[in-house]
Amino acid sequence: MRTSTALAPCNLPSYISFCISKEGNRACCHMSLQHSLKNELTLNDRGASPKWECPEPFALRISCGARENNRTRPTNTLWLKDFAYTGGIPGKVKRRSYIAPPLPTLRYFPLSVGPENCYNINRIPNGHYSVRVFFALVDPDLEPLFDISIEGTQFHSLKPGWSSVDEQSFAEALLFVTDNSASVCFHSTGHGDPSILSIEILQVDENAYHFGPQWGKGTILRTAKRLTCGNAQVAFDEDYNGSHWGGDRFWTGIKTFGQSSDKPRSVETSIKQASIPPNFYPAKLYQSAIVGTDDLPDLSYSIEVDPNKNYSIWLHFAEIDPSINGKGQRVFDILINGDVEFKNVDIINITGEKFAALVLNKTVAVNGRTLTITIRSVRGYAIINAIEVFEVIATEFQTSAEEVRALQSLKNALGLPLRFGWNGDPCVPQQHPWSGVDCQFDRSSGKWVIDGLGLDNQGLKGFIPTDISRLQHLQSINLSVNSIKGGIPSSIGTITGLVTLDLSYNLLNGSIPESLSQLTLLRRLNLNGNFLSGRVPAKLGGIPLHGASFNFSANAGLCGIPGLPTCGPHLSTGSKVGIAIGVFVSFLLILGCLIIWWKRRQNILRAQKLAAREAPYAKARTHFVRDVQMTRPQVHDHSRVAADNGPRLLS
Repeated sequence: MRTSTALAPCNLPSYISFCISKEGNRACCHMSLQHSLKNELTLNDRGASPKWECPEPFALRISCGARENNRTRPTNTLWLKDFAYTGGIPGKVKRRSYIAPPLPTLRYFPLSVGPENCYNINRIPNGHYSVRVFFALVDPDLEPLFDISIEGTQFHSLKPGWSSVDEQSFAEALLFVTDNSASVCFHSTGHGDPSILSIEILQVDENAYHFGPQWGKGTILRTAKRLTCGNAQVAFDEDYNGSHWGGDRFWTGIKTFGQSSDKPRSVETSIKQASIPPNFYPAKLYQSAIVGTDDLPDLSYSIEVDPNKNYSIWLHFAEIDPSINGKGQRVFDILINGDVEFKNVDIINITGEKFAALVLNKTVAVNGRTLTITIRSVRGYAIINAIEVFEVIATEFQTSAEEVRALQSLKNALGLPLRFGWNGDPCVPQQHPWSGVDCQFDRSSGKWVIDGLGLDNQGLKGFIPTDISRLQHLQSINLSVNSIKGGIPSSIGTITGLVTLDLSYNLLNGSIPESLSQLTLLRRLNLNGNFLSGRVPAKLGGIPLHGASFNFSANAGLCGIPGLPTCGPHLSTGSKVGIAIGVFVSFLLILGCLIIWWKRRQNILRAQKLAAREAPYAKARTHFVRDVQMTRPQVHDHSRVAADNGPRLLS
């Protein structure tokens, strides 16, 4: 039996937990390092009703699709814009439940942006949290159906008609945050686009809803039902002036269980032992109740649940009936699906007085689709103030963080289309693994790992990154029939467990890495239909003799194995570099000679043109000189001239 008088410390970072006992009552709270004990906790003279003044818990509220922060009335609650948290498309709210936050925008995720979309929220202090997601409609005539997961564990699936039932307009879960972050994901089921109104992450006590040995960091509690009995009004903890450490729970009001003979009771008297750790229930919750009558002293309530699950049931009682004043006047048994779980419950006997809260908890396995809670009268009439039912969900083991990072790098390098999504965890929830990824659970590490990639014929146009080798558990890689460019990374040769490698019909170039020869388990290698060149590694050429199937065809530059052209003299890498440098230098010399010859030729042509232009002037000048010489007087050496010209005449 678990009661509100058995308290556990609520541990928070930066605060010291402490407990004190007085007259049999044990009370726990947190003392700030900057405050004294007397400012944190005060006990009255009887010690039964401590005054709790704990520090405010962490709270984060996101208005989905909002471009700026805003506040909502009447509580002036701050809602943050959802910039940089996720993808999707912002839109206007067309219809929402009246219990939902009065926010004007939402964010929806059409299938074209991927089947999985997540809000990745960082910088959350590690601790215990209530996470609540409200839904709304972007089209009032289309009600989407989708699944919701948190930290890789699916905890809720929307059912047809949810938009017409107030308490189905949100999903809520209690979980532990251990790495300062939370990932809330929405998984399309092919029935409309997931549309999200808001996300709340509210810190609760470290020991809130401690239901037994299964409780802890490996467990999520999904809220299946919360009822406040004897009161037809719905309410949040905030409406009841409850402590913020309660997580602002939503309570559906129910005035009767539908039995014509039960009746509501309500009082204004203050309730003791209510708003205390670890669950901090508001006192007002216990001021109303449903009570049996003479005609039907018993009470019974049934809810529909998912079969073959465990459910944690929390039942709330306070003796508020003025006709009951002492022990033994009201005694009852509590049955769950016909089995007696609590026998001879006497509220006053357990709490020690009237108007004091009593909480009983029991976790049961339910095989059918109905959970029935019966308060069977032993003496007097049955009574119940409130009911909480949680589905107990074991958290999924997550994928190795190293391999998740490697997949994200591969996503970016290959230019994966948006329709693939690839958001959140690739392997969990197991109902929604990433498309094109095969997973296997590694028992040695307690993590999921990636053992296969099947992305053939998907229109990929990027390149294969070298850090694909970080996916060390791969057994099969199929990237065939795409437009992947670049070379084959030599790092693939370090994936020692690889059995199948199909890169056929892409635009790959360069040589085949020698490191592929190290893949001793490789049995299928398809590199055909690319632009690869060079010698096929000799070891690869010999492996097919041992039962493997290798295909190197339709690569015009490959050589060296039967079925391919014979390679020329084998040159080392250094030789190839030397030849390349020699060819380049020769090219520069030839180019230099051509430039010199061209310049000399231009000079000759220029001189010839200049001579051609000056030729007529030179000829005229020559004639002029000759004429001048002929007309000039001959005054010297006449005798020589006469003798030379012929015989002398006698007179």
